[in-house]
Amino acid sequence: MRWLSPAVCVRSATALTLAMLASPLYAQETEEPETPLREQPALPIPQPPPDAALPEIEPIISLEELEDAVPDLPPPDEDALDAPLESIAEFERRIAAEQAGADPAAGAAPPLGIPALADGDPVEEIGDAPIRDAELIAPLPPLNEFDVAPVEFAQGAEVDELPDIAYALRINGLAEVDAEAGADLLALFDDLATLNETGEVDNTAQLTARLTEDSVLLGRILASEGWFAADVQTRIEQGENGSLVAVIDVVPGERYSFGSIDVAAAPTRQPNLIEDTLALQVGDPIVAGRVIAAEAEVAVALSQRGYPFVEVGQRDILLDPETGTGDYRLPIETGPYSVFDGIEVTGDLAFDADHVRTLARFRHGQEYNSRLVDDLRQALVATGLFSTVTVQPVASGEEVPGGEAQYATIVVDQNAGPPRTLAASAGYGTGQGFRVEGSWTHRNLFPPEGALIVSGVAGTLEQGLAVTFRRSNAGQRDRTFQAQAQALYSNFDAFDAYTGRLSVLWSRDSTPIWQKPFTYAYGAEIVATNEQDFNFDTGQLNRRTFFIGGLRGQAGFDQTDSLLDPTRGYRLVTLIQPEGSLQGNFSPYVRAQIEGSAYFPATDALVIAGRVRLGTIQGAERFDIAPSRRLYAGGGGSVRGYGFQQLGPRVALPNPDFDPADDDNDEEPFIFRPIGGRSLNEAAIEVRYRFGDFGVVAFVDAGQSYTATTPRFNNLQYGAGIGARYYTNFGPFRIDVATPLNRREGDSLINVYVSIGQAF
Repeated sequence: MRWLSPAVCVRSATALTLAMLASPLYAQETEEPETPLREQPALPIPQPPPDAALPEIEPIISLEELEDAVPDLPPPDEDALDAPLESIAEFERRIAAEQAGADPAAGAAPPLGIPALADGDPVEEIGDAPIRDAELIAPLPPLNEFDVAPVEFAQGAEVDELPDIAYALRINGLAEVDAEAGADLLALFDDLATLNETGEVDNTAQLTARLTEDSVLLGRILASEGWFAADVQTRIEQGENGSLVAVIDVVPGERYSFGSIDVAAAPTRQPNLIEDTLALQVGDPIVAGRVIAAEAEVAVALSQRGYPFVEVGQRDILLDPETGTGDYRLPIETGPYSVFDGIEVTGDLAFDADHVRTLARFRHGQEYNSRLVDDLRQALVATGLFSTVTVQPVASGEEVPGGEAQYATIVVDQNAGPPRTLAASAGYGTGQGFRVEGSWTHRNLFPPEGALIVSGVAGTLEQGLAVTFRRSNAGQRDRTFQAQAQALYSNFDAFDAYTGRLSVLWSRDSTPIWQKPFTYAYGAEIVATNEQDFNFDTGQLNRRTFFIGGLRGQAGFDQTDSLLDPTRGYRLVTLIQPEGSLQGNFSPYVRAQIEGSAYFPATDALVIAGRVRLGTIQGAERFDIAPSRRLYAGGGGSVRGYGFQQLGPRVALPNPDFDPADDDNDEEPFIFRPIGGRSLNEAAIEVRYRFGDFGVVAFVDAGQSYTATTPRFNNLQYGAGIGARYYTNFGPFRIDVATPLNRREGDSLINVYVSIGQAF
């Protein structure tokens, strides 16, 4: 679609001059004016006075004296008049001979009286020719005697030390215009004016040039707001202390408004669609920004209501200086009313047209809507499989049965990008230690969008490897199927486990590009794990093996404005995991959690956020549940101020590093080991303040894990701290430092958490 500047007609020569001062929104039209020029009354011509009234004038010189003063001319030489003109070279030689006193008929005398110079050759060897100027034959002085006097500047000042000229800028008459326009034109001028760059110039010529340039800029700004007849004058005044004052005087004149609005377009399928969309009214000021925005809105509205090939033509505005109005006319070529046809793919394909149809939210025969085309383009970009991809409608030329519409084919031009990706992430948390994750992904090894992912984790307390097959948009847009095999070793205070897992999962998840209001996940898994558990009967840690089969169901409702950094709205997530032991008789139980969070923007920079989480395990005793499947609290995503999984029931074990006989030994006599619970409750509140790309956070967390299956809401542990945020284009980088408010024996005084994204 092409956007062109309008043409402006004027109804008088004066108006034409004013229109030439207008902004690039307007130009002159060459058509004849619609009404004739106003007739001017005839001016009376005075009659000459009668002869008797003329004064008598005496002559300066008589005719006789004039004839005596003019010499007689010789009679013309008829032969000379008919003879050809002499050449310039002959003329120059004759004149030179006359000046030298020689006979012109004999030829010109040689220059300087030297015969060798008379042949006309521009290059001569002087030879024995006499030298008339004695200075030419004088010897040059020796270099050591050559004296050059240095240039001395006045008062010993250097050239690069000449002082700059300070100046100030004063604009008269613009404040009244700002009040009428309802816009800060002075601020716009200050942002663009060259006079505001330094406040100093090298000389007055530079100041004059800047002042002239800025006066033209101010005239364009005024014209863009409807003051086409504005008079902008400049001058330079002498200020105090030798400074100068650049003055711009503004006389805005009359502000032009719309006198009439005419849209030249064929009737649309929806009556008055263009008229209802064009946000211009008769009587409104002619403001360039509003005109351009209104025309763009018309083009968008038509493309969203079945007109993919609309073209907005060149606007015309006819200014009338007598009434201060402008007649606006806009031609629009709507093109044929169209509905969606098929999908064609071209270029270096990542997948075929069938999979593109899976991503599209429109169907054959549906009214064309550019928003659905843009949605398809974003979905294609979100796959990550293209270097470039374009989606354009093309007229098929085929009419819909009945002849009321035409089919528009959607052409997707693909340029497949590199399908392989290497990724890594790192984090740190007290109780979790350092953790580094890396992955290799082939995003389209099994087309369409069938990815193979090999990932690993290496940390101070956790190491593992996983292989995952994932198909995105599996048979339906935004639905993902995933199958995974994982081997993992975990050595936390709560449990020491060697775990193998096979799982399948279908999900509809949010991403930073596609944040969805409703998400879900469902699947199944089989887990084999060998874990260290505390035996209350023996008071020792023993290793036990668990075989677990389970199902997973999750639903999420998200009404926030951002996935990684929400500032308003709320979220609610529910997780239900029925599972049981596969050893001997099947003994089922249910793990369930519900979490909600809310975000309130107190100001543009200040956000108050809160979170609540509840969890329970129903149907099994704690001893029958693997330690890794129990419920724990504490850590960076739970209750900050405490180590990872440190809250809840725990046992005291003798510390093997403690030596009571060693006076220098500072180890504690006991080690406190969490053993997990069957319920939990957590709560947190944060105050987040952001300034630019940085932010600070103050927070208070509370929570506890219980042996009972129902949260008790007593014996809560509290943690408080502050955090720093660095906001990147993919989410905030987080560092939190917290301390326990009701510290227990064995709890660390300071805990640090580092990760990507807000805590909740």
